[in-house]
Amino acid sequence: MIIDHIGIVVKSITQGIIHWQKVFGYSQHTEIVLNTRQQVKIVFMTKKNSLTIKLVEADGPQSPVYEFGRKGGGLHHLCFKCNNVATQVLILNDMGLRTLAPPQPGEAFKEENIAFVFAKQGLNIELIDTEKRAKIIL
Repeated sequence: MIIDHIGIVVKSITQGIIHWQKVFGYSQHTEIVLNTRQQVKIVFMTKKNSLTIKLVEADGPQSPVYEFGRKGGGLHHLCFKCNNVATQVLILNDMGLRTLAPPQPGEAFKEENIAFVFAKQGLNIELIDTEKRAKIIL
């Protein structure tokens, strides 16, 4: 597995975009996408020779990241690209990691499967097996 991106929860995705552009020199890579299953808005930010950043904003109080974002947000997850999401979840479960969200289509990845597991070091891990991104800005 290799790291694909780092997920950061923000209070406001539009303010987050401005912050990452101004402070870190990142560019907005995708349009803002509403992920109805995870109940979040996301956008990918890129910078040459750097890891991709995914900004995540809660889409209302029902979102699992609502309280975290309301308190200021921060590092939410590391996303690893693997060969097969469903298989990798089983492997990680056998190693003691707990499934937070089983494999399911992700709107930000053109409906390709994503999953979340919780690592013993207190980290949320997202798994993907695709290069696809929804609504790329050219």
